[in-house]
Amino acid sequence: MTRDDKPKEECGVFGLYAPELEVSRLTYYGLYALQHRGQESAGIAVSDGRNIELHKGMGLVSEVFSDRIMEQSGGKMAIGHVRYSTTGSSLLANAQPLVVHYQNGMMALAHNGNLTNAAELREELSKDGAVFQTTVDSEVIINLIARYRRGCLEDAVTKTMMDLRGAYALVILAEDKVLGVRDPYGIRPLCIGQLGERYVLTSESCALDSIGARLIRDVEPGEIVTIDEQGLHSRPGLASPRRAGCAFEYIYFARPDSTIDKINVSEARRRMGQELAAECPIQADIVIPVPDSGRAAALGYSHALGIPFEEGLIKNRYIGRTFIQPTQEMREIAVHLKLNANASVIRGKRVVMIDDSIVRGTTSSRLVGILRGAGAEEVHLLISSPPVLYPCYYGIDTAEREKLIAAQLNLEGIRAYVGADSLHYLSQEGLKRALGEEPVCLACFDGDYPIEIPANKGKYDFERKGR
Repeated sequence: MTRDDKPKEECGVFGLYAPELEVSRLTYYGLYALQHRGQESAGIAVSDGRNIELHKGMGLVSEVFSDRIMEQSGGKMAIGHVRYSTTGSSLLANAQPLVVHYQNGMMALAHNGNLTNAAELREELSKDGAVFQTTVDSEVIINLIARYRRGCLEDAVTKTMMDLRGAYALVILAEDKVLGVRDPYGIRPLCIGQLGERYVLTSESCALDSIGARLIRDVEPGEIVTIDEQGLHSRPGLASPRRAGCAFEYIYFARPDSTIDKINVSEARRRMGQELAAECPIQADIVIPVPDSGRAAALGYSHALGIPFEEGLIKNRYIGRTFIQPTQEMREIAVHLKLNANASVIRGKRVVMIDDSIVRGTTSSRLVGILRGAGAEEVHLLISSPPVLYPCYYGIDTAEREKLIAAQLNLEGIRAYVGADSLHYLSQEGLKRALGEEPVCLACFDGDYPIEIPANKGKYDFERKGR
């Protein structure tokens, strides 16, 4: 599927302390499992207890790292990062982890999230003589930690957290330990796993499964976790005003085999489908998902109403992520290359098509057209989340509000635009029930931002200021 009608992925982080294991290769496997969270760049920083070595590059994990690189990367501990840019351009300089030399030695940092006060902090640091090598907000964080460190690293991190506003899940590598940090609202996910006698930090539990580790628990909002030779240690960083984990992790971003804040993603999506069935039962012949994130919700809807589930749209998994469509005609062809209708399943049928979200509406319109072209008698579009009315400022690259179709058109207007026979979004109440009343951030649906948002913030702000 073309990605212009979806929120863009955030980033994924991974870290472990395991002197007796191949930490770089385990980190590679972990990043491979997190590839869905970012495909622009990847990097791994490794410490041998004295120095930190970094390898990063543009592209997928498999494109950045080779067996030769893995074999040459020794070390006792490592952190890694896969990136989709939410602040700063997609450039090698902005790829993470970031590594710095400072008065207390070396340090590396990988960040998932977005700071809402990065511009102010960067300006203050620049006035004090700080020099920035990137245009990402993550460099502000590592700069602050380095400046505040007088004693232990954890004290410097705590002081830094007091300055930060926004969303962040961090893994930090010093010469002799790995730290995990989660913002006080818990907006971005971070969990702890155990591998033998050693410990692992990662954005999603699916990365633990990939290396044979088991999930212990999530890092709590505002918590600082340290992994070193003595094991796992925890200390409070900042008190949590309220929990506000990102609802879109469950709706779209996270892998279905992950568990975040004690909620299994696949099970949550099935419940979203069941809630859709309760809110909008439709007389139909088949239920089909928009692959892949619509599948679990479609199964939930199908089972709830006893309507057969079919794979009516077939996804081509081998289209390169750099495939460019310069003209409208080529964009139409690209949709067919990414997703094609299974005409033998669709022809003559009343079809319920379930997708996880609509941002601009362009892809939904094309998919409805593909189904009609394959002979569908009716096409009913059901969305397993509420209408996206507001942009995200916490680490998801959504469109500006004027480009969000639900912010510009009413329900009937959207239905007419996409060309469906009917359209229904899951209600906020239904979404909350599907998540088991877990407190989540719903700001993209209702505009109730848990953290103050900046005026006129854009992902390229630092580039513009540097011109």
